[in-house]
Amino acid sequence: MKNPVFLILLLSLGLLFTSYKWLTAKTAEDPAEATENISIENIMTRSSIRSYTTQTVSEETVDTLLRAAMAAPTAGNKQPWRFVVIDKREILDSIGAKFQSMTMAKEAALAVVMCGDPTATFPGDGQGYWIQDVSASSENLLLAAHALGLGAVWCGIYPMPDRVKDFSEMLRLPENIIPMGCICIGYPAGASTPKDKWNPDYIRYNSWA
Repeated sequence: MKNPVFLILLLSLGLLFTSYKWLTAKTAEDPAEATENISIENIMTRSSIRSYTTQTVSEETVDTLLRAAMAAPTAGNKQPWRFVVIDKREILDSIGAKFQSMTMAKEAALAVVMCGDPTATFPGDGQGYWIQDVSASSENLLLAAHALGLGAVWCGIYPMPDRVKDFSEMLRLPENIIPMGCICIGYPAGASTPKDKWNPDYIRYNSWA
């Protein structure tokens, strides 16, 4: 009787060990899978927020937003992006009063003017890469804001000459710094439903025809 009992005990320990290995392996996989799902969900649920509470945004949070912005892809690693953080109420109110498409600045806790320095990227025809780089940086900032529970909206400046001129003068920008967009940021005053922009008609594989 001893041998069967010993065998059963050995098999039970083997089953227990196998179960433990499976569970630990599954646990090790789950965080990565969860992180991937969270990242995709963050992209899919982001929307433009134009109404904010009076809650302020901490310096640490602003630092995180800017770090995320600077983690964007950039042609040749030139990093021609430049940022002007606006947290003075009078400047935000002035932006909201002057530009009809930016009235939400009056409620925003802050705004980040996304700028580019064309002299800091490639010369000649490649100079226009600054627009792509600053655009990628802007999207990173928007996604980071959403992930942190903030609301944000990207308001265009460039290439509208009047807006570029007004912001350049308001912020006393050097001639080589071009304001591309103004991102208003604050804690959302209410829930927002993202638009469904999926359209398979916009997709082609390998060639247009």
